[in-house]
Amino acid sequence: MSRDMFDVTRAKHGRPVHHWRRDLVELAALFTAVAVADVVADLVGHGPDGPVLLAISALALIATAGFHTWWSRRHGHAPPTGDTGTRPTAEPRQTGPTERAERAGAEPASMSASESAQSSATADPVAEAAALWRMRTTVRDAPGSLAVLCTALAGRRVDILSLQTHPLAEGTVDEFLLRAPAEVAASEITRAVASAGGSGTWIERADAHDLVDAPTRVLGLATRTALDAAELPLALRQLLGRCTIRSLPANVVAGKGHEPESVPVEGALEDTVMRLRAPEGGVITVERPYLPFTPTEFARARALVELDARLGPRIPRSQDVLTLPEGNAITVRRADTGDLDAAREMHERCSARTLGMRYHGPVGDADRYLNHLLSPRFGRTLAVQTASGRIVGLGHLLWDGDETEVALLVEDDWQRRSIGSELLGRLVGMAVEAGCESVYAVTQASNTGMVAAMRGLGLPLDYQIEEGTLVVTARLGAAVAAGEITEFGKAEAP
Repeated sequence: MSRDMFDVTRAKHGRPVHHWRRDLVELAALFTAVAVADVVADLVGHGPDGPVLLAISALALIATAGFHTWWSRRHGHAPPTGDTGTRPTAEPRQTGPTERAERAGAEPASMSASESAQSSATADPVAEAAALWRMRTTVRDAPGSLAVLCTALAGRRVDILSLQTHPLAEGTVDEFLLRAPAEVAASEITRAVASAGGSGTWIERADAHDLVDAPTRVLGLATRTALDAAELPLALRQLLGRCTIRSLPANVVAGKGHEPESVPVEGALEDTVMRLRAPEGGVITVERPYLPFTPTEFARARALVELDARLGPRIPRSQDVLTLPEGNAITVRRADTGDLDAAREMHERCSARTLGMRYHGPVGDADRYLNHLLSPRFGRTLAVQTASGRIVGLGHLLWDGDETEVALLVEDDWQRRSIGSELLGRLVGMAVEAGCESVYAVTQASNTGMVAAMRGLGLPLDYQIEEGTLVVTARLGAAVAAGEITEFGKAEAP
């Protein structure tokens, strides 16, 4: 390989080439050696000091070679100059929010995860002032229809965080989780979707809980349902959004057109209503009047109900032991239909006035309600148990469609010992965990004990009185957002 070829190859690989000064030194050294050799040859051939001159010539050649070697090493490893033959590095630039939205899903394959995260963090200057939205719309099942919709959203700086598709017989329902600048209103988003071919669009504000992807959320709901049978209605509500869920036992739905036998084993889907066979023989009805259910949602709901049926009755077995002011120890625990006999015995020890305050009807019918109240299908029940094993108090948190009711019953001999307040505080804490916005209690205007317990919560209350019946509603939403609710019922009863 020639030297020119060698230099070209080095330049192609981005390494420094030989400088012209180095070539000049090499030529000068070569000419000096030739001149010295010629002089020495003449002197040796015509003078008596030939051997001495040969030795001097040899030393001169060695010195010249040494100088040449030193020069080559020094300048061969010198730092490259500004012109090295390498390709200039591209200047970094920040991607704006609109450009990033248009390029969503098209990041280079060579970009690392950290670089991508850094790009996302620096590319959205309005992230701190953004709003989260849940949106659902129907698009044509045709190539490119979704791309047109995404482009329309990107044009308004709306970022798509997640997308679920629900195939239909005609068209596809797309469910989005969106992040938009705070100044972009919901109406502007829906207009953009309509201009891109979306129809039947529905939109509502979302929160940080919606950032979890759909498979993770469904697995979490299945886990909660597996641990506690009372979680099934809540899991269905969180899975399907704003909807009304009612569990109707077989003896209630019989003769009203919704008999269990009229509902197929696999369930029935009718536009905005789905009906599922409950494990105990009743019917679970889910209704969402503002938005039809999709086959995908129906399949997910049916899977949760089937899981609940296979696991059978179950409640958490944890319990707390509390000490009353007079020194008696009581145990607060979850109760279910297995406590039916003990609850009936408590009814027998209660006065007619106490039962009438609780059930607002004939005292002889009180036992009829217990099987429904103790079933985890319709809510959660807390029992207060003495050291001897007797149940002396019951507290119920009942799922009433899209509302939540609280109810208390304390045996006469155990009243005015803060047991009712302890039960109510724990029930409200459960309602907060379940995401309920409010709880209400139905009692009589003369039931000062229940009114005092509701006021003791320290929450905003609404009162409604009709024909001697008092409905007290405690608003949980504002207090939860303000951080006023921490943990109810965790301290010992006063």
